[in-house]
Amino acid sequence: MTSYYSGGAARGRLVALVSAVAITAGIGWSAAAAAQPKPAAPPKPAAAASQPASKPISPSERQKRATEGATLRDYVVVKSSVDRSAIWIGDRFAFIVDVDCSHGTDILTDDLSRDRLKMDDLDILGVEESREDKGDGRIVYRFTYRLTTYSFEPASKRIGELRLRYYVRRPGQRPEEIEPAGEVTVPGLNVYVRSLLPDDANETRYRNQRSAVPRATVFALMGRLGIGVVIVSVVPAVLWLVALQRKWSHRRRRMSVRQLRHDERASLDDVRALDVESEAGRKDVYDRLCALLRTHVTGAWGVNAEGLTSAEIALALSAAGKTDVSAEATAFLDSCENARYGKPDGLPSSSVCRAAIDRTEQLIGLGRS
Repeated sequence: MTSYYSGGAARGRLVALVSAVAITAGIGWSAAAAAQPKPAAPPKPAAAASQPASKPISPSERQKRATEGATLRDYVVVKSSVDRSAIWIGDRFAFIVDVDCSHGTDILTDDLSRDRLKMDDLDILGVEESREDKGDGRIVYRFTYRLTTYSFEPASKRIGELRLRYYVRRPGQRPEEIEPAGEVTVPGLNVYVRSLLPDDANETRYRNQRSAVPRATVFALMGRLGIGVVIVSVVPAVLWLVALQRKWSHRRRRMSVRQLRHDERASLDDVRALDVESEAGRKDVYDRLCALLRTHVTGAWGVNAEGLTSAEIALALSAAGKTDVSAEATAFLDSCENARYGKPDGLPSSSVCRAAIDRTEQLIGLGRS
């Protein structure tokens, strides 16, 4: 019994010692933890410290803003168009967006930047932007996108829709304070490569299967009446052409010998009546004699002498078989030309001038033989 109680006392003393050591260690660790400094709280941003915390938007306020934004949507009119609806490879065309803002509304132009444009196999060459203030709270924008393509497929090039936000301008409003009131849609468009005609012509139907409707009697009669009017209008035109041809043939008809002699005799009588004593009179005589001889060569000898030189007239007379008179005629024409355009001191005298008139009459007589 004594040994049993002595062993239990020993075990009790061991448990008490271990508990005392554990309690001491726990107290020391708590004190060390309390002695360490606490981490400082992160500083608050200056903006957050100066500005009051934003209040959450109530459902009624959110509904009111949505209603106002829907009302303002009618004041932002957006239109899109292209200057060409069909292009070829490498052709340039323009995609145009027109925005008309009224009643103090405006748009966020960043929504229409070239990076926001969605396209299928199209390349942007440039963007042009214009803004015009019409007054009374109205502003008109125009964005012109210069586009092209270098691929055949797909045949239809699509320019996608754009979401454009708008807002209400307020005095003293800064860009960072702009709050969009809503958004509108910029319609997309298609541009076709090659042609507007379908690629598969076999499946294209340009006419329906209905039978042709017979024309009314009035329209049938109008067709016949139109044909009659055409025929009636053609007849006067044909008659006018025939008369014109006869008139032209009459003009080209060769002058008769009797008429030619009569005209030449009258011309010689007029030349003899001129004053050959003065220089001006003699020059006028030679002018008329030259014209008279050329007219005789044309009418009697069958050679058109108007506008020809004396050498050309000689060749034409030789070709016409008038070699015997060609030398005399051309020599007389040369003398007339020298008298008309030569030096004043070389002008022939009055007696020589009278002899030239007689010589012309002889040449004309030769032509009649």
